[in-house]
Amino acid sequence: MRRVSKITAACIATAALALTATACGESSTDSESSSGDKKLKVGMAYDVGGRGDNSFNDSAARGLDKAKAELGAETKELTAKHGETPADREARLTSLAEGGFNPVVAVGFAYKDAVDKVAAKFPDTSFGLVDSVSEAKNVDSIVFTEEQGSYLAGVAAALKSKDGQIGFIGGVDLPLIKKFAAGFQQGVLETNPKAKVQIQYLTTGTDLSGFGSPDKGKAAAQGMLDKGIDIIYAAAGGSGAGSIEAVAGKPGAWSIGVDSDQAKDPALSKYATTILTSVVKNVDTGVFELAKSVKDGKPLTGTHSYSLAENGVSLTTTGDHLKDIQPKLDEAKKKIVDGTIKVKTTT
Repeated sequence: MRRVSKITAACIATAALALTATACGESSTDSESSSGDKKLKVGMAYDVGGRGDNSFNDSAARGLDKAKAELGAETKELTAKHGETPADREARLTSLAEGGFNPVVAVGFAYKDAVDKVAAKFPDTSFGLVDSVSEAKNVDSIVFTEEQGSYLAGVAAALKSKDGQIGFIGGVDLPLIKKFAAGFQQGVLETNPKAKVQIQYLTTGTDLSGFGSPDKGKAAAQGMLDKGIDIIYAAAGGSGAGSIEAVAGKPGAWSIGVDSDQAKDPALSKYATTILTSVVKNVDTGVFELAKSVKDGKPLTGTHSYSLAENGVSLTTTGDHLKDIQPKLDEAKKKIVDGTIKVKTTT
C-alpha cells in the first residue's frame, strides 16, 4: 500500500552522525512472510548514540517499545558508532534482514544509501528509513515537516525576546538543517518584522563534526550572546548541549532545544529553567505504524511526511514557559494546518 504525503516530503534528514558497528544477526527465515500468524520481529538500526541519547534515537526506541508491548513483537537493536564506513551500515541492515527481522528500521539520513542497496537484496522484507527518502518499493520513508515546528519556535522566540535579537545555530549546512533555519526565521519575522535573526552553521559540506562538538556549539552561542542576542535555537545534534550551557550562563537569555524535550534530558537538567521549549519530532509514531502494517500483512511503502497537523512535530511545554503566549502559538498552528501560513523550507 503506497502512502501519499500530506505535505511535501522532507529532503535529507536529521543531523546526526552515522557511525560504526557491525553485528551478527540471528539466522532465521520465520519472518520472511508478513502473514498475520507469523511472529512479528522488528529490527532497529540506530544512529550514533543509540538508545539512551535522550533525543532522536530515543524517540525511535519508544516506537519499538510500543510495538513490543502492543503487538507482541520480538525486537533486536544495533547501534552505529563513530568512524564506521558505509559498508558497516550495510552489514548492520543485512544482519537484521538475514536474521528474519521484518521490518528493519534504519534511524537517520546516513543510512539512505545502505537502505537502497540492502532493500534490493531482500525484496520480501519491509524497511523503514527515518529522515530520508528511498525510492525502493519495499521501503517506508518516514520524514517530518521540521520547518513547521521551527516556525512555531520562531513565534515563541519573537514574543519572548526583549529586543528582537535572536540566533539560530545549525550543526552543518545540510538541506535538513536549512529547513529548521528557514521555518524559524520566518516565524520570528512574521511575528516581529523588526526582529533580526543571526544564522550560523558550525561546519559545512561533508564535515559532519558540527553535529558532535559541544565546544563549537558553546563558542558559537557565546559569540551571539556577546552581541546582545537573548534567544538561541540550536539544531545541531550533540553540539546543541554546548549552546544550551552557554545560554544558561547569561541571565535573562533562553535556549530552544531540538529533537527531544531537552529540559528533561538528565545531562541538561541543571539548565532546564533556561530552556524555553524544544522542537520535537515524534519518530515513535512512524516506527509503530510501520510495525503494525507489517503485522497486519499490509506493509506501508512510499513516503509519509508527519506534519504539524498530525502532531508529527510539536513544541514542548515543560516548565510552563510558553503559558503566557500559548493562545498566539495555537493561532499560528491553526493557520499552518489550514494553509493560511505557508512555511518555507529554504531561507
